[in-house]
Amino acid sequence: MRNQKKTTRHRGGALFVAVLLSVVAPVLPGRAAPSPADAAWDWPLDGTPPVLRPFDRPPERWMAGHRGVDLGASAGSPVASPADGVVVFVGKVVDRPVITIDHGDGHLSSFEPVTALLAEGTVVSAGDAVGHLSSEPHCPRACVHWGVREHGEYVNPLNFVTDRRPSILLPMTTPG
Repeated sequence: MRNQKKTTRHRGGALFVAVLLSVVAPVLPGRAAPSPADAAWDWPLDGTPPVLRPFDRPPERWMAGHRGVDLGASAGSPVASPADGVVVFVGKVVDRPVITIDHGDGHLSSFEPVTALLAEGTVVSAGDAVGHLSSEPHCPRACVHWGVREHGEYVNPLNFVTDRRPSILLPMTTPG
């Protein structure tokens, strides 16, 4: 029993460190952030939408989590590409309409439930309308689910939007 408690504590600590590093590592000095994040992305909705449900990376890829963010919007709201890219998927996933954009450099963004205005293969620029929020529910309130994959792994989309990036605290230096 004693060893089991140690193992559980160690796993929790390791998980905390892994999550912390996944958030902090891209902005640590000496480590380059992904290029799409360097060129800040736009919000996919007008203005700065409220985040109704945040990103929640599961501890293991196969476990339950929330692999994106839910942004408050009203039915019919236009949805725009957050960055330059190419539409690579338009269709239904389970029972919801989805559109996916490849932004290059291993970055894909997906939106649901969004009725697409464009066909697969369409080149888009940041801010171009790609669809509108469908009336099919995803949230208790109307929302757009925005997911971002980086080289196949889901990451927090808010890390790509300039006004939502984490602040970086630098060590104080003494004049002298």
